Amino acid sequence: MITHRLFASLAIAFLVAACATHERSSASASAGPRSNAMPAADPADVSTIADIVRVSYEVISGPSGVPRQWDRDRTLYMPGATYVAIEEAAGVIKTKIMAPEDYRRDFNIGSGLYETEVGRRIERFGHVAQVRSVAVVRRSPSGPIDGRWVNYFQLYWDGSRWWITGMVWDKERSTTPIPESWIGKWEDVTQ
Repeated sequence: MITHRLFASLAIAFLVAACATHERSSASASAGPRSNAMPAADPADVSTIADIVRVSYEVISGPSGVPRQWDRDRTLYMPGATYVAIEEAAGVIKTKIMAPEDYRRDFNIGSGLYETEVGRRIERFGHVAQVRSVAVVRRSPSGPIDGRWVNYFQLYWDGSRWWITGMVWDKERSTTPIPESWIGKWEDVTQ
């Protein structure tokens, strides 16, 4: 079982590696980390950690058959960002590692999906941060909850905006319940 301390250490190592990769990949670009294909971010979407996390949920939420806000979503992630989805079934743990573009391509708009944050803990040191975000998923804005998730975001500040370097998430199961103390709690720990 992964302890919280080990998980935090792994997440920080992932963040440092991702930032180093981003610096190498963007060092030759005169216009910063955006590629020509990436639309410019709305400053209101990326000026605070809370804003960028909120927007990450807004862009994927919507009714059945309605395209999601993928261009807006692309402005949130640094080039080379990585997702890690954890799934456990019958005691077997599977991971799916993907780029945000892979996730967008495979996203099914055939059914409504509304992911809403219901608790958050921001841990920030200098220009890096990790966010533990607890979310619920519904098929309609006020429908019954279909599942609860814990999403860990890794982010960094480049002097003018926040970037998401990656996300790791896992779904609540009967064998791994989300602590009730995480629901409805909004913490910001800054060093």
